[in-house]
Amino acid sequence: MTTLHPAVHAVTQRIVERSKPTRARYLDLIERQRDAGVDRSRLGCANLAHGFAAAGEDKAAIRGGAAMNIGIVTAYNDMLSAHQPYYRYPEQMKLWAREVGATAQVAGGVPAMCDGVTQGYAGMELSLFSRDTIALSTAIGLSHGMFEGAAMLGICDKIVPGLLIGALRFGHIPMLLIPAGPMPSGLANKEKQRIRQLYAEGKCSRDELLESESASYHGAGTCTFYGTANSNQMMMEMMGLHVPQSAFVNPGTKLRQALTRAAVHRVAEIGWDGDDYRPLGRVVDEKAVVNAAIGLLATGGSTNHAIHLPAIARAAGIVIDWEDIDRLSSTVPLLARVYPNGSGDVNHFQAAGGLAFITRTLLEHGLLHGDILTIAKGGFADYTADPRLDGEDLVWEPAPAEPLDANMVRPASDPFQADGGMRLVKGNLGRAIIKTSAVDPARWTIEAPARVFSDQSQVLDAFKAGELDRDVIVVVRFQGPRANGMPELHKLTPPLGVLQDKGFKVALVTDGRMSGASGKVPAAIHVSPEVLGGGPLGKLRDGDMVRLSAEEGSLEALVDFDEWEARQIADAPPPAIGTGRELFAFMRSGADDAEKGGSAMLAAMDAIV
Repeated sequence: MTTLHPAVHAVTQRIVERSKPTRARYLDLIERQRDAGVDRSRLGCANLAHGFAAAGEDKAAIRGGAAMNIGIVTAYNDMLSAHQPYYRYPEQMKLWAREVGATAQVAGGVPAMCDGVTQGYAGMELSLFSRDTIALSTAIGLSHGMFEGAAMLGICDKIVPGLLIGALRFGHIPMLLIPAGPMPSGLANKEKQRIRQLYAEGKCSRDELLESESASYHGAGTCTFYGTANSNQMMMEMMGLHVPQSAFVNPGTKLRQALTRAAVHRVAEIGWDGDDYRPLGRVVDEKAVVNAAIGLLATGGSTNHAIHLPAIARAAGIVIDWEDIDRLSSTVPLLARVYPNGSGDVNHFQAAGGLAFITRTLLEHGLLHGDILTIAKGGFADYTADPRLDGEDLVWEPAPAEPLDANMVRPASDPFQADGGMRLVKGNLGRAIIKTSAVDPARWTIEAPARVFSDQSQVLDAFKAGELDRDVIVVVRFQGPRANGMPELHKLTPPLGVLQDKGFKVALVTDGRMSGASGKVPAAIHVSPEVLGGGPLGKLRDGDMVRLSAEEGSLEALVDFDEWEARQIADAPPPAIGTGRELFAFMRSGADDAEKGGSAMLAAMDAIV
């Protein structure tokens, strides 16, 4: 067996030691929930009768209590392409549950908003807190005490973290997540990017832009670029929470259906009444969290997970911070080039060997914990094989020993770059994350005058007026969780890309989020502490020289120390209302820093557990 890399071991031990008191309390909670919590055997007759009143042919089995009842929590809606395939899943899953002597009921639905629809508009300010809403909705669904196992149906940005955070509070129950897969490839991503920049420059029409976007996002399934949604799926594989290598199989195929059937069967096999009990709270441990971080770095995944992974871990009593991610990034090589870090999409990535190959090569080089508890029968080794159909039978074949397309994936012995591409930068402006995997190394250090804004629309107006045609560090503040819910600033990508292509030194610094598809412009994001509440980014003024260096790990305002200390934080703009934003004021007011997960819900939870 390959020896674990000492740096991975050291980071894991750092997390274990830091998490000892909170993890112990969490494990004690789920043990008590298993032994004395609410379940079907303890429900009163009227309570139980309500629970199976509409169960049809499953009524007798649910009433008898001898068979596992699987709770389905679904994020189905047919506005969101990634979740539209889930429409028929519950009725199919009920049939497959009966095949193994179990039953299934839809425990509840959760919202699933699309950042692709809301980017740049008011609804985006609800996006981050939709994660906490999903976690709360998951908890409500599972609170009835009717279920001995559960399956989570969700894929996209805040949905998977929200489902998992909520589910972990019922960690005594075995659970897994069931993906639905990416849509087939459409318009090449490089062409989509080219049209977006032409539109930003006023060189193509809205109709041409819409035609391009429609050719990119064209059917059912996850968007095919490697943003937060597909990074979610990678992380669930790396944590052992999927049927092995089910993430990137297209919807509507026989293989996709066979994998979902296998998932239902597997939940039934790992229940507490059998000899292979695998509760969710034991599967998600410190090693699994480290594996997720390593997968994120090795594949060039979404920066949004610098917020989501600490939040997920926290729900299981585990404390991970950006220093841990930074230390891992120094050791974990970049092994994938998936758009926006390369030209091919997730379908090309899968065809080149995909996650099975990445998992295999990381294990061979001691860069993953191979001994984690997973939902898979054979353990984490099962995740180095790809599923296929042999007639009607679902089988797995070992991952290829070599990449099938070296432009998409590489072995750990010959990476695209030695660094994982997600680093911590810090200085007198605070702490931030920068993703370098899609950025030319010549641009990893930018020193330029600041131009300060309080809204991304102001940046777009300045760009259109030609005011940014120079070396510039664009600063967008009052974009943190407490200020406005921390929307992604994805609409800034094309104009900043245009400025960079003109030869200017350009960077973005913000206490907000960039897209999960963060691209070629260097960006220090999630700056903490955020400006609302006293973050030092609020001291910056137009014209101040700022130095951002991923190489040095620094984020500095080059201002005289005494002058800097004497400056006051800029006044915050008034809170926005409309589009339901005022309903989330309580979440904004209680949210903690991005490095802790940007959550009011978890901050309040920590105070009592």
